[in-house]
Amino acid sequence: MTSAVAGPDNRPDDTPAARPAKAGAREWAGLAVLVLPVLLIAVDMTVLGFAVPYLTEDLRPTGGQLLWIVDIYGFVLAGLLITMGSLGDRIGRRRLLMIGALGFGLASLAAAFAPTPEILIAARALLGMAGATLMPSTLSLLRNLFTDDRQRLLAIAIWASGFSAGSALGPILGGWLLEHYHWGSVFLINLPVMAVLLVALPLLVGESKDPNPGRLDPVSVLLSMAAMLPAVYGVKKLAEYGWAPVPAAALAAGLALGALFVRRQLRLPHPLIDVRLFAVRRFSVAVATNLMIVFSLVASLFFLTQYLQLVLGMSPVTAGLVLVPGLAVSVAASFVAVSLARRLSLGTVLVLGLALIATGFVLVTQAPLEGGAALIAVAFLLIGTGIGLAETLTNDAILTAAPPARAGAASAISETAYELGGALGVALLGSVLTAAYRFRLDDVASVPGEAMDAARETLGGAVSAAHGLPGEAGAALLGAAQSAFLDGMHLTSAIATVIVVAAAVQAGLLLRRDRTPAAGPTSAPEAESADA
Repeated sequence: MTSAVAGPDNRPDDTPAARPAKAGAREWAGLAVLVLPVLLIAVDMTVLGFAVPYLTEDLRPTGGQLLWIVDIYGFVLAGLLITMGSLGDRIGRRRLLMIGALGFGLASLAAAFAPTPEILIAARALLGMAGATLMPSTLSLLRNLFTDDRQRLLAIAIWASGFSAGSALGPILGGWLLEHYHWGSVFLINLPVMAVLLVALPLLVGESKDPNPGRLDPVSVLLSMAAMLPAVYGVKKLAEYGWAPVPAAALAAGLALGALFVRRQLRLPHPLIDVRLFAVRRFSVAVATNLMIVFSLVASLFFLTQYLQLVLGMSPVTAGLVLVPGLAVSVAASFVAVSLARRLSLGTVLVLGLALIATGFVLVTQAPLEGGAALIAVAFLLIGTGIGLAETLTNDAILTAAPPARAGAASAISETAYELGGALGVALLGSVLTAAYRFRLDDVASVPGEAMDAARETLGGAVSAAHGLPGEAGAALLGAAQSAFLDGMHLTSAIATVIVVAAAVQAGLLLRRDRTPAAGPTSAPEAESADA
């Protein structure tokens, strides 16, 4: 991935003859095409939460299956990001992006018409595999399109804004589709985007490869996936059902394989992931902060969308409108972060942003059974503002903390932390929510055992079961399930608050003297020698 850095990072001097040419209209049009996959990934991350009640009613997944439907995409994607980045270096980044776009479209088609939870999980896994080709390829191609320093920085900022724009667009688009069409339509929106990408990419973006990529290590590829999946399985099962020997053994095996993976990377001349970058303090703190922010954000979207629709009874579009202000303000907050960065230290701005996120989660712990939409809107507005402040500077810190020769590897690690944080947020906090929901949902008088079993799987299952029961029995089951879900959401939000506060303490203590790049960047090699 190191070779992904092009242009000024490899320039021998800065004489007029050596300066790179300015990008023209073709390059900026190419940037618009490269933003499309980023926009789509962000839409997919937010839109699925709104489809959960509908696919739950149609496919009747168990609680564990529902969690896998939501998070298998992120786990597979995160596990393959580094591998796909290295593969793109070898076969060509544009070629890999086109292969991935085709695969993403076909997997979306399979997911849209999945007849069972198992097939939907498999389709989501294939989506993750194809999605893993998109972000590393787009960023590497972007670096080759824009070789001028200032233009490249602006292009990367526009590319990154695709995440916030997609997150804001997802609830509105998904809500409208779900009110008018089958839940599978949230996957079908991927098809026209991928078609445009396949047609426009060869016309606007040239191919690029690493001339000396080194050997791709298949053992590292296998170790990275083998470490993640059993560890995730163990955590999910332990959170759902308590202590059991098989999940505990799976978790231990995943951790052991992860240690072997790190050890192997330290020994390889061309590792899949350059773990030595974590010796740079600013880099490691920024990556950890980013992971915890995304961890909390994606988990909150998972349970807030269900709360708004299944507890408060809102339509998908109305529920989306409640969350859109928080997602939209995160874009504006990113520009405010640049202004604050000129006056305050990196640690101070991060603590400010993380404090806003924590305050938002504290408000969620007070959400009521009725009339909680305004409170959730304010809470998510605080969360979105904090995310905009914090993520802008952590992403910048990740890129500037690493030496130029290792900026590509730094980008790959940042992208992996982003996807891994999102997947872990649903897996861990989602499992806690599921376990708390089941624990709090006691037997309801006059409700048959079969209906209670269905209700304990998911809140969506409880809503479906309640609709099939007569009068008071159905109302009693629905009320008990909604109350149990609310208790689980309060607990999950409290845990998210603790996680964000821990991130704030870490950033405040370790980065309290660091100035942000906007305030006058320190050269990356100097930062590395100071922090190592």
